[in-house]
Formats: sequence, C-alpha cells, structure tokens
Amino acid sequence: MELYIALALLVVGFLYASVGHGGASGYLAIFSIFGIPVIHYKPLVLVLNMLVAGTGFIQFWRAGHFKWSTCWPFLITSIPAAFLGARFAVAEQLYFVLLGIALIVPTIRLLGITPKEHARSKPVNVPLALLMGAFLGGLSGMLNIGGGIFLSPLLILLGWANAKEAAASSAIFITLNSLSGLFGSTSPIHIDRQICVCFCAAAAGGFLGAYFGSARFQMATVRTLLSFVLVIACCKLLFFM
Repeated sequence: MELYIALALLVVGFLYASVGHGGASGYLAIFSIFGIPVIHYKPLVLVLNMLVAGTGFIQFWRAGHFKWSTCWPFLITSIPAAFLGARFAVAEQLYFVLLGIALIVPTIRLLGITPKEHARSKPVNVPLALLMGAFLGGLSGMLNIGGGIFLSPLLILLGWANAKEAAASSAIFITLNSLSGLFGSTSPIHIDRQICVCFCAAAAGGFLGAYFGSARFQMATVRTLLSFVLVIACCKLLFFM
C-alpha cells in the first residue's frame, strides 16, 4: 500500500504544482482515501505546500508571470489570519465536511471548468482584496491548506489576472500562508519511514510539475483521472466519515 500512496502523492504534487498550487488538499484527499489519520500528517502537508508552491513561484516568476500589485493586498491580511485559523480548534466532523467541500474547487479546475480569462487584467480592488485575503487566510489555516485553490479562480473570475499570473500569485500566497499556518499549528509532528517516503514522492512530483507547468505542459487525461480521485475523496469526507 505504501507504494500506491507514494505514486498517488507524486501525481497529485505534479498536477497541483503545474498550476501554481502546493497540493495540500490533494495530499489530504489521498490520506483520507487510504484511511490514514490526517492529524499525524498536518505539519508534513504544510511543509510540502511550502516546498512545492515555493518552487512553483520561482518558476512562474522567472517566466515573467508574477505581479506584486496583484497579490500584496491578499498577503497582508491572509498571513496573520492563517496563523489564527490554524490555532482555531475545529471539531473533527466539521473539519472533514469543510475539507470535502474545499476539494470541490480543485476538482472543477482539473476538469477544465474554470472562469474565462478577461482580455486585459483590471487593477485589483484593494479594500475588497484585503477582506478576501483575511477570509481565505483564516479558512486556509483552519483546513491546513495554503488557500491557492480558492485564490487563483477568484483572480481570474474578477479579471484581476490571467491564468499564469493567477498561478504565480497563488504560489506565493500558498507558500507564505502555509508557513504562517505551520507556526500556528498545534498538531504534533510524527516522523517515521512512511512519512519520509510520502514526503519525497510528493516533493518530487511537485518540483517536476512546477517546471513543466510554467512551460505550458498539458496532461488532460491524467488531470481527469485525478479529478475522479478527488470526487471519491469528497464523497468519503462528506458522507462516510
């Protein structure tokens, strides 16, 4: 079973990183499907998020897709909110329900059902972005994810960024919020052989995905397969926990 988990994490890391995400929601979905206690892996998931999303940010920044003006209002409020959210104790059942709902967002994105890009990006509405940043940061901290799965479609929908710019902003958003959430987390850290294997597999997939994603790599079939995996995880979290 360890091999299957590692392969699944590698694929999840690859696909999420290809669109500028860290993959936390996907990693948690895999752990849920295989019946692994998520509480033991929360700190690991955040560290993976930082490594994978941080690598993705570097790749998209080097490709010229990062705009500081797009993401700074979100970061100012999301970082402290993620810290506070991570310290907020959520009942286990409620946690799994919220996570299951959150997984619907990357599933939709992987299936290609995404907001249409605007011809030209509009300036960010700073007051609105500050409010959104606080909400997304707090939610991300509570769910032990970086929040990029919510931010990137939002930026595109509101016309504040194109797909590549949204990926770059999401990558730095995930990296910093994951770091903040890690500092605020009260979950114990467990290190064993299985955790090391999972860490290496997800990190390898994430590094490769960040590289190929910034170069417009396409994997439509595998993305569709992964979306079905996430649908299964959503159903398991929402109806069978």
